[in-house]
Amino acid sequence: MPPVLRVIGLKKEFPIRKGFRTLTVKALRGVDLELNENEIVSVVGESGCGKTTLLRVLARLYEPTAGKILLFGEELPRRLNRKEELKFRKLVQMVFQDPFASLNPTKRISYILERPLKIHRIENEEQILKNVLEDVELTPPESFLEKFPHELSGGQRQRIVFARAIITKPKIILADEPTSMLDVSIKSGILNLMLKLKEEHGISFLHVTHDLAAAKYISNRIVVMYAGLIVEEGDAKDIVNRPMHPYTMLLREAAPDPDRGSSSALVDVGEPPSLIDPPLGCPFEPRCKYAKAECKKPVQLREVDGRKVRCVLY
Repeated sequence: MPPVLRVIGLKKEFPIRKGFRTLTVKALRGVDLELNENEIVSVVGESGCGKTTLLRVLARLYEPTAGKILLFGEELPRRLNRKEELKFRKLVQMVFQDPFASLNPTKRISYILERPLKIHRIENEEQILKNVLEDVELTPPESFLEKFPHELSGGQRQRIVFARAIITKPKIILADEPTSMLDVSIKSGILNLMLKLKEEHGISFLHVTHDLAAAKYISNRIVVMYAGLIVEEGDAKDIVNRPMHPYTMLLREAAPDPDRGSSSALVDVGEPPSLIDPPLGCPFEPRCKYAKAECKKPVQLREVDGRKVRCVLY
């Protein structure tokens, strides 16, 4: 069975004006990725590495500069017509980072949830609304349908966002840091909800986060991105417990740890490279304590002990 989602050589560039010149930001520089049925894959990395751009390209909010996107083994055309767009939106949904900005503040929850049903001409709205609120553990459903978003907590709003995403019975959800704006006490509930939706509805998640602990908790696999490239990919627990790429090691060292106290690991090794003029070789070479002369040459992802690593050390 083919992956539900496959990405081959995906690139995304953004032109920017600087004085009289037009420069190009190379946000994605050739990403290969697979998402299998009933799987959660987390994409991790620091801000600016290309995680959110990847999701937005896959959600067709940005048009790719180059590369292929295959959905259930079939390549998506660069531009979708109206019929193709509706089919795509029914199968692939996106959950955004900010639950406060994701919901129209002037509309009741019933209206917000009904909109996808009307767009896709799905009948039996009343029962579907009740079922979907129960699926995201907002009960009793009747107490939420007539409320406005401002009457709900942050965690409840994010559950409404997930309810809207699953109401058309999608096969894939692209989740862009869905817990980053929530209180710590609420985050675990949203992560458990994602696991529940995967198990009970067979939904595959491509989950973007900067939180390695959250990625380890819910993911089957973790993909580590840096400067628009994948630098490591493998089993979630292996990646966190035994990182191989120097950047993944640094991410783990920089992760909050109550026993260790605060860490300035990422700050201590300098800034990420400019994506206008990224390094020709390993993107992490300017910050890497293991850097060698050969790191200045292009490095490909290599299969090493059941995972993929972009590093000359292996």
